Amino acid sequence: MSGAGALSIDSEEMKALRQSANTLRVAVIASRWHTRIMDGLTAGADRFLEEIGIEHDAVTRLAAPGSFELPVLAARAARSHDAVVALGVVIRGGTPHFDYVCSAATNGLTQVSVETGTPVGFGLLTCDDEQQALDRAGLEGSREDKGYEAAHAAVATAVQIGAIG
Repeated sequence: MSGAGALSIDSEEMKALRQSANTLRVAVIASRWHTRIMDGLTAGADRFLEEIGIEHDAVTRLAAPGSFELPVLAARAARSHDAVVALGVVIRGGTPHFDYVCSAATNGLTQVSVETGTPVGFGLLTCDDEQQALDRAGLEGSREDKGYEAAHAAVATAVQIGAIG
C-alpha cells in the first residue's frame, strides 16, 4: 500500500494554515463516477477546508461528468480561485481506455496548474480495482484519505505562493 512516508500535518502547520488560508477561494471539482468513493474523497476535502477555517461560501463545488473533464473545469476555476482541488477515480478495466483517461486527466491538471499559477490538488485515484480506491477514499476502514490530502496540497501551495508575492 502506498502511503508509507505520507506527509503529516503537525499542529504548527495547521495553525499557520488557519492564519493564512482563511481568506482563500477554493474550487472543489469532483467526478460523478463511483459515487461511494467520490463521497469519501469529497468529504475528506471538505473536512480539511473546514479544519483550517475556510468558510463554506468561499468554496465553489463543481461536478464533473467524469475524470476526463476535470482539467477543463479546473482551468476555468483557476481563473477566479486561489486553489483548485480535483477529485476523481478511474478503475482499470479490460481496455486501454484506463490509460488514456488517466494520462489525459493527469497531464491536463498539471498543465492547468503550471500555466495559470493556481495550485491544483491532485485527488485523482488511478486504481487497478475498486478495493484499492476504497482503501484511499477516506471512508470508514480506508487506509488513506486522498481527498483530505489533495485539499491540503492545494491550500498549502496557495499559501506558499502568497508568501512569494
